Amino acid sequence: MFKKILIANRGEIACRVIKTARRMGIATVAVYSDADARAPFVRMADEAVHIGPSPASESYLIADRIIEACKATGAEAVHPGYGFLSERTSFAEALAKENIAFIGPPANAIAAMGDKIESKKLAKEAGVNVVPGFVGEIRDTEHAVEISNEIGYPVMMKASAGGGGKGMRLAYDEKDVREGFESVKREGLNSFGDDRVFIEKFILNPRHIEIQILGDQHGNILYLNERECSIQRRHQKVVEEAPSPFVTEKMRKAMGEQCVALSKAVGYYSAGTVELIVSGADPTGESFYFLEMNTRLQVEHPVTEAITGIDLVEQMIRVAAGEKLELTQDDIKIDGWAIENRVYAEDPYRGFLPSTGRLVRYSPPPASRHQAPFASSEVEMPIGRARLPGVSTSLDTNGDEKAGYIRVDDGVAEGGEVSIFYDPMIAKLITWGETRDEAADLQVAALDRFELEGLGHNIDFVSAIMQHPRFR
Repeated sequence: MFKKILIANRGEIACRVIKTARRMGIATVAVYSDADARAPFVRMADEAVHIGPSPASESYLIADRIIEACKATGAEAVHPGYGFLSERTSFAEALAKENIAFIGPPANAIAAMGDKIESKKLAKEAGVNVVPGFVGEIRDTEHAVEISNEIGYPVMMKASAGGGGKGMRLAYDEKDVREGFESVKREGLNSFGDDRVFIEKFILNPRHIEIQILGDQHGNILYLNERECSIQRRHQKVVEEAPSPFVTEKMRKAMGEQCVALSKAVGYYSAGTVELIVSGADPTGESFYFLEMNTRLQVEHPVTEAITGIDLVEQMIRVAAGEKLELTQDDIKIDGWAIENRVYAEDPYRGFLPSTGRLVRYSPPPASRHQAPFASSEVEMPIGRARLPGVSTSLDTNGDEKAGYIRVDDGVAEGGEVSIFYDPMIAKLITWGETRDEAADLQVAALDRFELEGLGHNIDFVSAIMQHPRFR
């Protein structure tokens, strides 16, 4: 096992990795930019190395500085978190050249799944359902129109290297294709340096389901059930939950087995997520299709940890160290229900504009004494369980105690700043209950207890979603 690891990230995910590493007895190294010099994750780590100015392009995205920090501190491995360098093949390869372990999948798997066109070809070859469409080279606008007419409208045009909702256009007719194809190419080139575009059938009434994958370097790959992320704004996830209220046991098995087959086809190990799109108009659940694979830890991983009792960060570290998974597919169960909302410094009343600046007041809701995947007390307890005697976790206004817990993953502190240079996420609020309604009720009560001043935020917005009849 590693004695020291470096976290090539910032904010809440850096704090999250540090907590698990600390529990495992592993020393941690943080890297930070000028803007993050006083951030909580820098104080939490055993060591911290300054790597450059505030812009990510001059600090967190410079692989050489991460490697220099590893050499200077003796870190044996790097956990990339999500975003930044987490899905960059060249970074994983550069670490390997320096004999520094990458706490993630092999470089060839990152490369294979990072290209949306090639990944769809691989998925099809592995027997995974793919959305009807065209994944070859599209010559020009006229060719795009011809393809779209053959597929049948509506169609979605996507940049091959796109992500985060960028490089996407929905076309309901030929006119939309002619107006949108070139703009998708330009956005792909400007944002990702790749102007290739693919076109696929747009699934009506879609549900966004993703399967959590976990594999080791000995050929063992498991699926850790599903998450549903259908509630989105501008193609960005707003609410995540596990399990899905739409997925049946039969669907779960079919989805999971196809995702495992895809993972094996590319020699995958570590944690990863296969994203699927499911037709909500098909009650049989058989109309599910491969969307993409994220070769990293997902922002929403805590809901999977909550219902399975598995610390995904710990498993990633153990797999990177060469250990064999101690779990089998039969060990993967579903216990209760978990929901995650992302608390952002953005103002819903002003078109969700980012609201950066100082957190004059920051007091998150009191988390349960036990927060998966780590216990805040000194006594280790099973992950994902909060049925502790004498601990009220329901926040019930009537004072009645129910099983359930609240977990807050954050990387900010009162008096700190939400910088203009990075994603304006303040915290992730995760609740677990025995039922979906209990988890949602805990969300409403916990969101009501957030005390946040100095910035615009989306707390009222996500609370309204939790209470909306269509969500329930």
